[in-house]
Amino acid sequence: MPLEVGIAAPDFALPDENGRVHRLSDDHGKVVVLYFYPKDNTPGCTREAVGFRDMYDQFQQAGVVILGVSPDPPERHIRFKTKHDLPFTLLADPEHQVCTLYDVWKKKKNFGKEYFGVVRTTYIITPDGMIAKVYKRVKTNGHAEQVWQDLQALGLV
Repeated sequence: MPLEVGIAAPDFALPDENGRVHRLSDDHGKVVVLYFYPKDNTPGCTREAVGFRDMYDQFQQAGVVILGVSPDPPERHIRFKTKHDLPFTLLADPEHQVCTLYDVWKKKKNFGKEYFGVVRTTYIITPDGMIAKVYKRVKTNGHAEQVWQDLQALGLV
């Protein structure tokens, strides 16, 4: 079942870039921006991450938690974070369990070849764990700014 606005965000447990298990419920009481992306160190994923990095102070001052999720292993996340000075948590989902749970692990097509992968998607989750906004098939340019504007419009910051 697709996750839509008004539905409780499913809890999960995934290792972060340091191998520490992080649960969505760890951030209960805070606004969470949960973004799913295909692969570390690719152009689009880097643009998206750098956009959140560049606005991180704004998000952090407002008490917003940013969590990135991809199928990459923790070791790759460490290199990605270090290379681009990313201050927020990246979670590893190599078995695609949470990507499937959040309905972002889909069949994709590129140059006529079909394969499964992450469809770039972002969720805004309220302090009480409800989905307030869903961005499907995200375009990376300006995404962090749009999320910030929507957080303001929703009265969450």
